[in-house]
Amino acid sequence: MRLIRFAPAFALVAVLVSCHNGPAVAGTKSGAGPWRTLFDGSSLDAWRGYQGKPIPAGWHITGNTLAKDVPVADIVTKDEFSDFELEIEWKIGEAGNSGIFYRGSEEYNHIYWSGPEYQLLDDIKAEDNKTRFTCAGAAYGIYPSPEGHLKAVGDWNSTRIVVKGSHVEHWLNGFKLLEYEFGSPDWLDRVKKSKFNAWPNYGLAKAGHIGLQGDHTGTLAFRNIRIRELK
Repeated sequence: MRLIRFAPAFALVAVLVSCHNGPAVAGTKSGAGPWRTLFDGSSLDAWRGYQGKPIPAGWHITGNTLAKDVPVADIVTKDEFSDFELEIEWKIGEAGNSGIFYRGSEEYNHIYWSGPEYQLLDDIKAEDNKTRFTCAGAAYGIYPSPEGHLKAVGDWNSTRIVVKGSHVEHWLNGFKLLEYEFGSPDWLDRVKKSKFNAWPNYGLAKAGHIGLQGDHTGTLAFRNIRIRELK
């Protein structure tokens, strides 16, 4: 006869809880807050135009997505975020160019003068495709992204941005493209050699808005935008 040993009840409960919660998400630490929806397919209540303006008419909700078809002014979250994990799905049109800004302030005429940008691009036909420093997933103009992880134009891509203290990670379709440290000698040297050196507060904010770039060419759609704060 084969003896079957039963684990204590508390161990069994622990196993069930672990299975329910799933594995820990790579690139984050314990203490993450609950997920907060920034766009659910029906409402733009979490967003506004840059520098307190209304949402520009070129942004519209269609088929449960936040979309734009022509160049239009950027939009930002009403709230500011410091340490966070952001998840967002996006689909870009042929030759399209856009970006996601984080820790952006509204002290300058444009958010990209203060907030680093996760580049969104059609790497095949967009004019900004000449260098990996400006291709999809790059920390625009500062850190390049590796090629080979972007889906074809018209397909949905999944982006994840992790910002914890000075540490930043860019993810694309489950692959970590790059990571860097705000204020490190390497970061400071790269900023000094870039166009962003013209704005002394670039990348210095400890908290700021999430921004979606709309003022470039190409169709663009977003869906399933959510964020959680990292404590």
